Amino acid sequence: QVQLVESGGGLVQAGGSLRLSCAASGRTRSTYTMGWFRQAPGKEREFVARMDWMSDNTYYADSVKGRSTISRDNAKNTVYLQMNSLKPEDTAVYYCAAGAMWTRDPKGYDYWGQGTQVTVSS
Repeated sequence: QVQLVESGGGLVQAGGSLRLSCAASGRTRSTYTMGWFRQAPGKEREFVARMDWMSDNTYYADSVKGRSTISRDNAKNTVYLQMNSLKPEDTAVYYCAAGAMWTRDPKGYDYWGQGTQVTVSS
C-alpha cells in the first residue's frame, strides 16, 4: 500500500502562485509515476502533470504547460506542483496519485490522496 497526503491548497487571487505538496509513504518502490489531477465541480477528473520517480521525465496538460512545474524530493518522498499565473479556471480539488504506468489516464493510477482545494478568485 502507498499513502499519499496532499497539502498547500488555498485561496489565491488570479495571477498568484501556489505550491502543492504530496507526501508519499508505504511501499513507494512499487510505483513508477507520480501524477497530479484536478476536479472542478460538475466536471470529470482531469490530468494536470506527471513525473517519473527516478528520472527527469515530466509531462503536462496543455492547460497548465508553461505555468506549472512538477518536481520531486526523493529523500523526502515528496512530489510538488508549483503553479504560477493562476486563473479562475484553475479552481478545483487537486489530487496526487501514484501508479506503475506512464499515463495521463486516471485509471492507470493505483493510489490517490484525499485532495486539496485550490480556489482562484478573479
